[in-house]
Amino acid sequence: MKLSVVIPTLNDRERLVRSLDALGEHAPAVECIVVNGPSTDGTTGMIRDRDDVATLVELADRNLNVARNAGATRATGDAIAFLSSNRAIEPGWYEAVLEGLETADAVTGPTHRELHTGLASEAVESRSIAGREVTYINGSNAAFHRDVLTDLDGFDEYLQTGGARDLSHRLAANGYTVGWAGKMCVRRGLEADGGRHERDWGWKYRALSYRLVKNYGVRPTVARRMFSHGVSDAVGTLRDVARGEATPSSWVGNGRDVLRGMGRGATDAVFARRKDNHDRRNPNGISARADRAVEVYTWR
Repeated sequence: MKLSVVIPTLNDRERLVRSLDALGEHAPAVECIVVNGPSTDGTTGMIRDRDDVATLVELADRNLNVARNAGATRATGDAIAFLSSNRAIEPGWYEAVLEGLETADAVTGPTHRELHTGLASEAVESRSIAGREVTYINGSNAAFHRDVLTDLDGFDEYLQTGGARDLSHRLAANGYTVGWAGKMCVRRGLEADGGRHERDWGWKYRALSYRLVKNYGVRPTVARRMFSHGVSDAVGTLRDVARGEATPSSWVGNGRDVLRGMGRGATDAVFARRKDNHDRRNPNGISARADRAVEVYTWR
């Protein structure tokens, strides 16, 4: 089986170097495709000086799911894996991918996170939603048989966040199996977090409501899940206010963003369901756009 690896990147040159070095050391047989852009940190020059990248795709769009789809369309492997540029594969990753794809349509594995106190990992995450068992893929570390991605038309480019979780719902809806491979490990360094980031609450809940309504329709189960997420986050940010890490006005503003995001996402999802009423539920996939690339360099 020929494996292609797609790595989207944006102004992440130093960590991308480590990711490429790890691929060269532990999986030299893969076809590596880097989707860049639009970076301003010299990423393009660095890649062009290497001999282990088969294709470099330059984009003008910062959407991660656009980058994933652009890489997938240029992959030639029987299977396609997706890694984040700030993840480095560990020994045994390549073998675990091939072994996992022998018995499943898609396979995913854990991220090992370096902490000041040691090393943290992850376990398989699954949920039962509206009678459907969903195993979530790790968007920074997942591989698929090529025909599976083709059938589902890739990732939904409407989403700026949550594209991997959306794909997980669609895999389950179409009867595809997702395997969990504990040895399919990638590592994220301490610097990968980059400190505390301000969360875009509007887009988080816009994406959440869009995913759920698009994939399951307007039903009580969907409303309960959105309400549960909202209450949990509201309590968490209220604790930040109590600790002095946030202001009451920002808490109120975040709540307003959450409600607006939910409404916008749900509305767009209703139209998305009408536009693509097949179980693949992807009106904004690979086939929806002619091309995403500004420039393509190939060294196959």
